[in-house]
This record gives sequence, structure tokens and C-alpha cells, in this order.
Amino acid sequence: MDEYLCLTLLSPPGEGEPEFKGRLSSLWSALLRGQPAAFEKVYAEATAFERHGNQLGKRYLVETGGVEAVTAAVAAAGLALLPIDPDDLYSKYEAAPPEWFWIEH
Repeated sequence: MDEYLCLTLLSPPGEGEPEFKGRLSSLWSALLRGQPAAFEKVYAEATAFERHGNQLGKRYLVETGGVEAVTAAVAAAGLALLPIDPDDLYSKYEAAPPEWFWIEH
């Protein structure tokens, strides 16, 4: 069974939802075009944004084998991440609608 880690991407402080959505769209488009194998490791996206102080956050479930490539792409895009807990593993069955939606590959 595949195991996933939860990555929470953060907006720059004070950035609004429309701008953050644009940054995320650019990030995933670049990853899809430049590193399709890494993009395929991204399994699901949370349906809602979360507040983290004056930043917005968006959660993603990524196969453990793809975390390094995805986090490198996130850093290259200038986005921050909450610390990743390598012991907090998820199965694909935990990414159920309506809280999550699956990313088509």
C-alpha cells in the first residue's frame, strides 16, 4: 500500500487567496511540465484553505517517494512549508471527499 505525507504550503505573509491560488497554479503547472514523474506523486489536495496566522495554507498528500522533489519545487517557487512530520503517514483512503479531492494524472 502506498503511503503519503501531508505537505502544507504557505502563502507569503498577508497574501490574499486569489494571489495564493495563482502561485499554486503556477507551481503545479511548472512541476507538471518540468517534472511529470514528481507531479504524479501528488495524490490529493485539500478542498479548503486554512489560516496560519497571517498566512494561508493549503494541504497536499504526496507519496513518500516524491516528497523531496515536490519540496524542492515548492522552495524554487518561493513558497514556504510547515514542517513535515515523517512519522505522520496517510493512506489514500484517508483522502476522502468532501475534505479532499484527488488530482488527475
